[in-house]
Amino acid sequence: MKLFPTLFVLIIGSSSLLAQPQHPLVHQLPPVVAEEVISMNTKFLVFSPAEKSKKQVPLLLYLHGAGGGRAPLERLGMQANALLHGIRSFQKGPCYVVVPQCFQKTKSGEKSTWEPTDLNFLLDELLKKFPIDPKRVYLTGNSMGGYGSWAWGGHSPKRFAAIAPVVGGIGPGGPKDVTPDLEKWAKNLAQVPVYAFAGGKDRVVPAERSERMVAEIRKAGGKLARIKIYPEGGHNVRQQVFNSEEFYDWMFRQSQ
Repeated sequence: MKLFPTLFVLIIGSSSLLAQPQHPLVHQLPPVVAEEVISMNTKFLVFSPAEKSKKQVPLLLYLHGAGGGRAPLERLGMQANALLHGIRSFQKGPCYVVVPQCFQKTKSGEKSTWEPTDLNFLLDELLKKFPIDPKRVYLTGNSMGGYGSWAWGGHSPKRFAAIAPVVGGIGPGGPKDVTPDLEKWAKNLAQVPVYAFAGGKDRVVPAERSERMVAEIRKAGGKLARIKIYPEGGHNVRQQVFNSEEFYDWMFRQSQ
């Protein structure tokens, strides 16, 4: 495991600093598991609580957008800075924050996106390795990571206490694509707290995608699904979402 420099440390004057995630370590899936992975980097970033806790603590998983597949793994840690700052500022720690990476190509050379099977391998390993509360596993992601949140949650809803897709698409082929599993995902997510976020002026992934997914969940009987659209926001509303106290208050009060 490689410890990165303190590039990712956020300096704040809070006495709760020691209880919060700080700079990340690189962990790797076991070789036997890595062989089964389709498109995900078998290495991933883990921001651990600074102090070991005798109790199990929550886990927040962050899925990056399409551009993250070509970036160095350590650079993805910078995308988590807003989440780390929010956890500290609004005193929601201690918790683990984990940032995986989806490569742009699968092992067979095809265009890739987030695969629920890959991500389930990751979560299985995290639950084995760290003192994580399995009833407080939270999932969020941006753009393609928002799609990954819909897909993973729709595939494996019982694994999550809450899901918060941000400007997420609803199809594996990009912003214009719609999954044929939309009704299936909606039915599976009907019992999961979901909070979707979108930008009213997003020209990359229209807010209609999030609206459609939430509408399908409600149609399936889901009463825990909600959506917030920033009327003047574009594709970068992640910054507003991850800086809002509302996001953390909603997410960290959820438990299975």
